[in-house]
Amino acid sequence: MAIQLLSQATGYGIIIGLSIAFGIIIIAAVKIQKRYLSEDSNHSEMFMVANRSVGTGLTASAVFSSWMWINESVFSAAYTYKWGVALPIWWASGLSFQIALMAVLGIVAKLRVPYAHTSLEFMRRRYGSYVHGIFIVLNLINNIFGCGSMILAGSQLVTGMTGMHVVAACILLPAGVVLYTAVGGLKATFLTDFLHTTIALILLLYFAIAVLTSEHIGGVSGLYDKVRAQNDYIEGNYAGSLLSFKSKSAILFGLVLKFGNLALVLMDTAFWQKSFASEVSATVPAYDLVSVVILAVPWCTGTIIGLAARAIEHTPVWVGYPETLTLTQVNSGLVMPYVLESLLGTGATTGLLVLIFMAITSTVSSSMIAVSSIISLDLYRTYFNPGASDRKTLQVSHIGVLCHGVFMAGFAIMLEYAGATNNWSTYFRPIISCPGIFPMMLTILWSRQTKLAAFLSPILGLLSGLATWLSLSWYWYGAINIQTTQAQIPGLYAAIVSFFSPALYSVIISLTISPQRFDWREFLRMELIEEKSPTSSTAPTIRASETALAEGEGVSTVNAEDEKNAPYQMTIPAAPSESSEAKNLDDVVHPFPEETLVEIRRWRKYAIIYLVLNILVTIVLWPLPLYRDWIFTKTFFQGWVVMAIIWEFGALCAVVIYPVYDGRHAITITVKGMLSERWLKKRV
Repeated sequence: MAIQLLSQATGYGIIIGLSIAFGIIIIAAVKIQKRYLSEDSNHSEMFMVANRSVGTGLTASAVFSSWMWINESVFSAAYTYKWGVALPIWWASGLSFQIALMAVLGIVAKLRVPYAHTSLEFMRRRYGSYVHGIFIVLNLINNIFGCGSMILAGSQLVTGMTGMHVVAACILLPAGVVLYTAVGGLKATFLTDFLHTTIALILLLYFAIAVLTSEHIGGVSGLYDKVRAQNDYIEGNYAGSLLSFKSKSAILFGLVLKFGNLALVLMDTAFWQKSFASEVSATVPAYDLVSVVILAVPWCTGTIIGLAARAIEHTPVWVGYPETLTLTQVNSGLVMPYVLESLLGTGATTGLLVLIFMAITSTVSSSMIAVSSIISLDLYRTYFNPGASDRKTLQVSHIGVLCHGVFMAGFAIMLEYAGATNNWSTYFRPIISCPGIFPMMLTILWSRQTKLAAFLSPILGLLSGLATWLSLSWYWYGAINIQTTQAQIPGLYAAIVSFFSPALYSVIISLTISPQRFDWREFLRMELIEEKSPTSSTAPTIRASETALAEGEGVSTVNAEDEKNAPYQMTIPAAPSESSEAKNLDDVVHPFPEETLVEIRRWRKYAIIYLVLNILVTIVLWPLPLYRDWIFTKTFFQGWVVMAIIWEFGALCAVVIYPVYDGRHAITITVKGMLSERWLKKRV
């Protein structure tokens, strides 16, 4: 029987109140940026890719926030409750290598598609409209299911905690995001990502430490003793122990999650846009830094909260005593709320509701920018009004944000009444999202993929994955329904087929049917979105960090005195002119100066080396040696948990404290500008 932990008034108050608060904060921030930092979200380049000017610190914070869905905190605790200590590490390793891979793709994109706004733009440039159309559909499907399942998971959590009607939660959670996203664009999502990350990490650290130090847990040693004392037997774990890393269910779930999250990243143009928006010198350092610290969230939160639930579930302190959690409640993510209410009280549970709001709105905000960019650039400006002005393109983007918000609320409600859960979405999403991964990566990595291969391979991969999923569900469980299609083995096999088969199809088709070689210079014909006028030939101006100025990334010289009194700016090389379409490829040159290209290639080398090391460490050298007939000793467990907490403090330093330091100059300029303006008003 579900227990209402908070009142409906608390649920409505937090969701509506925080939506209004964030709207006010972002509107104010946008006005301040426009006034003091020359950053105007009324231009498409700023709205969609933040003028490609975001520094390392803010990029790191935004990337961290993008990967820290409620899955990584709330649901990692729930699945640790189900399968034990192995689950958080398999979860964390999946997050880490994806971010490292995105660092490679992001820096390659800087080199080969320097003026892309969405990942779909370079698909069209290389293959034409038919392939472009296929990937628009794949991107929208991935975005809709990813965002919709997140809204649904959050809504079900809010409903389980407060008793709020799930339909109301599905509508209210994305509603507030529409306002500040439409006003502030991608830079607004970076700023809200920073706020989300700050609040979420502080709350997660508090939850972990407060739960551990609770008198009913008794520290790390007490947690170990209480978990060992339980008679819980976990099927598939060595000796049935929660404290054994040898867990069949955990490793299978981890593999499915790796495919699903990889698809969610690469097939969602929102993740590409964050790399497009970052400075050349910020992309690889920011992504690789986050790939290290992201391990902390599922590792620390999942381990402590998930095992704490097992430790107290059969004691009178448990909020639902003598009843224990049902499988439905666990799959709905109610493990963490119940633990916090039992050990820390209503205040902590309310804090968790704030955390849930933060995680969901961050996800929805990025999704809105991504989909609005697809609507405005890949559909409207490509097929309906190619000559659309910057202002008109921006208007369509705003409409896209609004429409996507309304649609996602309705889609989440549909999933709810269809009986879907976050658990079902976890197994379904990789099957429909993975087929486009290899064809998209090969578009900027392999010159020999042909148009036919790019068109057919994702379709064949999707059909192969769906056939594997449904046939195995029927073969092993005798029916095809919501329950049988969320079983682990059919979902894993289908994800593997959906992921790898398009690569096989693409290589075979490319090398056997009209083989060709693509000239990468063709991508350099892509342009920035600018207001076209007969007299306008200047390059857009975007701000840059002091470091970028000093390193000379194609930056104009700045007078030292002017630099003290004006926003940081850099002049990026002008985009190819309209006549570039008619130019011979031999006449097309890269818009970046040679020193910037050298820097990009250097970062690309570092990113590739780090990706290989990351995979070796986080997937092979760290977890696999622990996968044996062994149960954690108390000493090992104590070190394991303490290190997880230290890692989370490291994450706080990397994505909260460092961004403030990295942006200190812009902050100083803004504060000085505001104080000077106030002083002048007083004088007048």
